[in-house]
Amino acid sequence: MTLRGKQLQVAHAYEQVSAEVERQIVEGTLRPGDQLPGEVEMAEMFGVNRSTVREGIRRLESEGLVRRASPRRLVVSLPRSKDLASRHTRALKLMEITFRELWQVAVATEPLAAELAARSATEEDVARLDENQRRMAHVVETGESPVELDTAFHILVADCTRNRVLKLAHEPIAFLLFPGLEALIPHLPQAPGRQLVAHQKVIDAIRLGDADTARDWMHRHLVDFRRGYEIANLPLDAPIVPLAANKATS
Repeated sequence: MTLRGKQLQVAHAYEQVSAEVERQIVEGTLRPGDQLPGEVEMAEMFGVNRSTVREGIRRLESEGLVRRASPRRLVVSLPRSKDLASRHTRALKLMEITFRELWQVAVATEPLAAELAARSATEEDVARLDENQRRMAHVVETGESPVELDTAFHILVADCTRNRVLKLAHEPIAFLLFPGLEALIPHLPQAPGRQLVAHQKVIDAIRLGDADTARDWMHRHLVDFRRGYEIANLPLDAPIVPLAANKATS
């Protein structure tokens, strides 16, 4: 398939260049692997100058929609899931999403992820979960922050599902919700230990292919997490503050 030209009469033409190419990718006019014309040809097609096209291309590259197969060869590509998750996480932050809103979705998606993981996980998947558990137990024992490993556990469980839709919906929430453990620990020092117990129960159920138990323990885990916030009198309806901001003001 080939790119169709379109005359653009706007103040910020580079945004319209990227928007038009993106539209054609989303509609299927352009497919992954299709080669785009060169900058000079695209400038003629859109009725703009070459620098405008170059800026539009940079935007598409940053979104993962195009990539350079060589310095002069630009092709359509599929965004990586982590790039999409990063965009969605930024959007959630800008919208000042609250702990309650994130938790209400997570309490539905996390048990589903555990259930599907128990049905689909390979030996290699379980080995990665075991390694995460081992490392998290070590940092808890030494008094270090387990937040990154806790979040990674939930990402790993979602990876086990082999369900790309669930992974895309899950990751932005996980990256904002589970770092909330950092705020919980000063009030409830026992929280990391409780996390470890729940994680182990979920891992054991996934190892055995026990979908019902995996789902049940993940649900208990999420309910326990919210209960910790309530016991610690942490605000459920205040906007989530990114972990880096918390550390900067501490």
